[in-house]
Amino acid sequence: MNAETRRRRVPAMAPEERRAALIAATLPLLLTHGAAVTTRQIAEAAGVAEGTIFGVFPDKASLLAATMKQAFDPGPVLRALSAIDPQETLRERLTDAARILIRRIESSIPLMMLARTMPFPSDESPMAAMLEGRARLTEAVARIVEPDRDRLRRSPETTAGLLFALVGISTRGLLPHDEFSPEEIVAVLLDGLHKPPSETGEA
Repeated sequence: MNAETRRRRVPAMAPEERRAALIAATLPLLLTHGAAVTTRQIAEAAGVAEGTIFGVFPDKASLLAATMKQAFDPGPVLRALSAIDPQETLRERLTDAARILIRRIESSIPLMMLARTMPFPSDESPMAAMLEGRARLTEAVARIVEPDRDRLRRSPETTAGLLFALVGISTRGLLPHDEFSPEEIVAVLLDGLHKPPSETGEA
């Protein structure tokens, strides 16, 4: 082992720390190489011997599945949603939420495409984690809507689901001729597609 390699080796870690470090090293490689990423590449990026990976994960598929699940962890987004100021108007709160969800979906699209094409053990599929994360995010948006429940014709849960759907449709390019800003998404949700009187000249 040469001096450069020794410098790159990370210090001894507890098993959970080692697991987290391997996952962190794997994610950018997974985005670049897809399922073709090798354990040798991962080991080099993590600064460990290749055999170290198999002391933590039984095989490469398990490491890739764990990496996907970590990437779909809704924790950071839930914290961002919980930080929205409850004193803002409903429109402002939903616009903040839409902006957060857009960033989440934009960062997740490459991983969602990978997750649908990669073979995973049935008990380690990241798709379940992705769906569970979406459910938790929808619940968080519903809590943001809850103070204005009586002003809406649908429940906070349905409102949150509709917001998520509109964000997803817009962000994934399913409306090929239009790109909606967070403000426009919320305007469609709360006001429909009618222009306000100030834009149409109506009294």
